[in-house]
Amino acid sequence: MAKMLRLSWTSMSAGAVLAALAGVASTEAAECPRKDALGTSRILSVDARTTPRVGLKSFPETLPLADREVVLTFDDGPHPPTTSKVLAALAQECARATFFLIGQHASEHPDMVKRIAREGHTVGHHTWSHPFMARIPFDKATAEIDRGIAADEMALHGTSTTTPSTPFFRFPYFEATQAELDLLQSRGIVVFGADLWASDWEEITPEQELKLVTERLAAAGKGIILFHDPKARTAAIMPAFLRYLKENGYRVVHIVPAGAAQKNADTR
Repeated sequence: MAKMLRLSWTSMSAGAVLAALAGVASTEAAECPRKDALGTSRILSVDARTTPRVGLKSFPETLPLADREVVLTFDDGPHPPTTSKVLAALAQECARATFFLIGQHASEHPDMVKRIAREGHTVGHHTWSHPFMARIPFDKATAEIDRGIAADEMALHGTSTTTPSTPFFRFPYFEATQAELDLLQSRGIVVFGADLWASDWEEITPEQELKLVTERLAAAGKGIILFHDPKARTAAIMPAFLRYLKENGYRVVHIVPAGAAQKNADTR
């Protein structure tokens, strides 16, 4: 992956920060049948009206996580040979994650998209073909966003629409223009950066990736973590990484759109 670029965003006022935190609801996660599993500690509902952009690698603000809370995110899938291994590791530990899908891949593997959702994970959006969005004309960037969302929605629900059922989006390479950021905010779509990443796009061994991401997490203490599920090295380390979380007292937080957490609680 190319060097990540910092996105510009005007710092929020103290009042705006408080309003954003107030707009992020929390509820308990479903109970895990395996009592010794890592589990998912709680569900965090994220509202674009109060939390339009999160992730300290790109923006001044991130999600209101407590110490040793992590949000697991995966980009660029689905890729069945490796995504299936990541899903199996998550299922073994009853840990919920968010997958930011490339629309072209979703259209090629709709069954895997449905499996991600069926197993309780959140499906976000990551454009149609993963271009450098700040380096293409605005109309082409808009088309990339819309075509990607439509492909994900078709794979998930059988309906091609540019209104996402889960209004979560991540820019490829974390690169965007202000106009693109404003567009997504106007459409009520949360833009996700990350707080730390595994650098799994580098040519490193699984052992090196595991060491790198655990050291970064130990230094940060919490945060939104970026992985890539099509990477074989990431699929290989996921069981060990989840064990590391459990053994070191970390808790997994599952993010959902505003209103979804309460809906899930009401149907339990």
